[in-house]
Amino acid sequence: MIGRQPDMFVVAETDSGPNAVELWAKHRPHVSLIDLRMPGLDGIGVISAIRLIDAAARIIILSTYDTEEDIYQAIRAGARGYLLKDARRADVLDAIRRVHAGEALLRPDLTAKLAQRVTVDALTDRESAVLALVADGMSNREIGSEIHVEESTVKTHLKSIFTKLHVMSRTEAISVAMRRGLLRK
Repeated sequence: MIGRQPDMFVVAETDSGPNAVELWAKHRPHVSLIDLRMPGLDGIGVISAIRLIDAAARIIILSTYDTEEDIYQAIRAGARGYLLKDARRADVLDAIRRVHAGEALLRPDLTAKLAQRVTVDALTDRESAVLALVADGMSNREIGSEIHVEESTVKTHLKSIFTKLHVMSRTEAISVAMRRGLLRK
């Protein structure tokens, strides 16, 4: 699709994160399409590595993943656009041209998800760890033993998690966290 455009050509392709960085450094493309999930180094890592080489690199995420956290992490790492793989061909080509011209591109529905992620209080690393252990089915006592804190401290972390996620139960917290991309399956 890209190679058939009179104003575009593909300089390289790969399905590996480390290779993506290596090929980017070799070819220095004007715009790169990067997937979030790749072996060896994920899309966020690829963006970060490329932007260490060139802070002005123009990168578009093209992914099947659209959780608030995925979008937030990609934009935070330096992606200039974010498209889903089910995007129309014309939209992909338009995105490449617009990002090449210096614009940032985010569909309105993805912008809304990003806005929700930005306005929600972020979980601390410890809260994220507690939530992951809750998702693994551990009791408060088991979590405390696992992370070497008192059971009352686990309860304090859970209360904070519930407040930040606007939920009332462990099950609801897991569901909301999965939907937002805060927990991986």
